Amino acid sequence: MQKAIREQKAVLVILLSNIFIAFLGIGLIIPVMPLFMNVMHLTGSTMGYLVAAFAVAQLIASPIAGRWVDRYGRKMMIVSGLFLFALSELVFGLGTHVYVLYFARVLGGISAAFIMPAVTAYVADITTVQERSKAMGYVSAAISTGFIIGPGIGGFIAEYGVRLPFFFAAGIAFIAVISSMFMLKEPLTKEERAKQIDQAKESTFFKDLKKSIHPSYLIAFIIVFVLAFGLSAYETVFSLFTNHKFGFGPKDIAIIITVSSIVAVIIQVLVFGKLVNALGEKRVIQLCLIIGAVLAFVSTVVSGFLVVLIVTCVIFLAFDLLRPALTTFLSKIAGNQQGFVAGMNSTYTSLGTIFGPALGGILFDQNIHFPFLFAGVVLCLGLGLTLIWKGKVTEAAAGTAADD
Repeated sequence: MQKAIREQKAVLVILLSNIFIAFLGIGLIIPVMPLFMNVMHLTGSTMGYLVAAFAVAQLIASPIAGRWVDRYGRKMMIVSGLFLFALSELVFGLGTHVYVLYFARVLGGISAAFIMPAVTAYVADITTVQERSKAMGYVSAAISTGFIIGPGIGGFIAEYGVRLPFFFAAGIAFIAVISSMFMLKEPLTKEERAKQIDQAKESTFFKDLKKSIHPSYLIAFIIVFVLAFGLSAYETVFSLFTNHKFGFGPKDIAIIITVSSIVAVIIQVLVFGKLVNALGEKRVIQLCLIIGAVLAFVSTVVSGFLVVLIVTCVIFLAFDLLRPALTTFLSKIAGNQQGFVAGMNSTYTSLGTIFGPALGGILFDQNIHFPFLFAGVVLCLGLGLTLIWKGKVTEAAAGTAADD
């Protein structure tokens, strides 16, 4: 019994390390992008399209990858995803033409589509129902920690070469590939995988997408899309904006993002549960939208490193509280449709992440302030949608209750 528990903990550590490494690699290139943009002579719109290419590839690959996780096994998908991620970072670092960069971003999006569902399914397989929420919390923490540490590491590595962070990300991902090949075991037998494949045949991506436009769900998913659209437009051009307007280098941008992320995670851990209990998810969502919209507008008029740091800390906190509040709210109205709602939440988020960065990049080329003004307007639209959410939520709750 003790041996089995130790083995489970060891496997969980490997899984958490894998997801941490993937998001560390994504995070560490953020502060490097302005310098890379200058070296490659890229426009802001091109940078936005590169971010969108990742999201498009992830969106297209996700439904296929979800079925492959059951068909070919968790281990194979994790190893394949990490290998594709390492390859994408290596290709991006070596790329000297914009089409090579697009190819690398597509590979990265496919790798994300492979890794996330495989790790989540693996964790679910090796944990009991009672342990699962805690384990999934560890997965979320590993993702957040990778994003927090990544920009800091990337900013300092970039001091020795603008392409070096990409090679560093590729190197640690290849190490993860090797360790996963030898240390992970497939948690399900072929018979168990076959059973899951049969159960999944009734549900398809297009059936779920059609179901999502039902009035019971549509208003909530529109809000998910609006939030992802506005926030990704803001986040995509943040490093470009601070570099062009204030002359901040990779190290300055890394410090701002790292400090802001750490503050947001600490407050989220300590305050989020109490805040939701006191105000409810809907009011927390509305409060975060108001703060996010106001500070998006304020971002266009502030100056000075300390002021930018403070504003960024608060707006990152609003974003980091907004996401779990919305996810929790959706899970409560989902009833017995948890899998469907979680999948469509991811789909509409991906759709917003596709169009937000692309438009943000185009606006950046017109005027460096436009993406922030645009994000503020979109967040205001999201706030407006929450005002008509009450009736729809009641209807959704009634509908799911009837399905039970």
